[in-house]
Amino acid sequence: MRFSVKQVSLNALFISLGIIIPFFFHQFGLAGRIFSPMHYPVFFAGIMLGPVSGAVVGLLSPILSFFLTSMPPPYAVPLMAIELPVYGFSIGLLYKYLKFPLLLSLILSMVAGRCAFALGLFVIGAFIKLPLNFMSFLEASFITGLPGIVLQLILIPILSLRLKRSFI
Repeated sequence: MRFSVKQVSLNALFISLGIIIPFFFHQFGLAGRIFSPMHYPVFFAGIMLGPVSGAVVGLLSPILSFFLTSMPPPYAVPLMAIELPVYGFSIGLLYKYLKFPLLLSLILSMVAGRCAFALGLFVIGAFIKLPLNFMSFLEASFITGLPGIVLQLILIPILSLRLKRSFI
């Protein structure tokens, strides 16, 4: 697969936003895991550019953010590097290629990404002997981020339609 200059530029823009938006959230004392500010650029990359770009933005955003801003915390980087590419890839696949409605694509992608996070947490937890079962990991993945999930369900469809009209 070849990327056009426009796609590379937009990938870089979404990765940059994936670093800058969480940075500002933390500057104002807003919890990242609750509001999930890094998720937005990943979803937008998948919606606007497709599954490969969504996965690339999802993989690189938490890693580069950690090296540039020390956020997310070290323990969260591998988990987010599992979760976010699943978001970007799945929404890109469902919405852009399989032509699912945007809201359904978003919901299914959120479930897939949170399950990937829970699975990663479960596997890593097994290695470091966390005394929790898989259902506890699922609850931690979904319940903690509930405010962010609600905001994403409201804002992403609205903003993505505006973004599509604006420059893509």
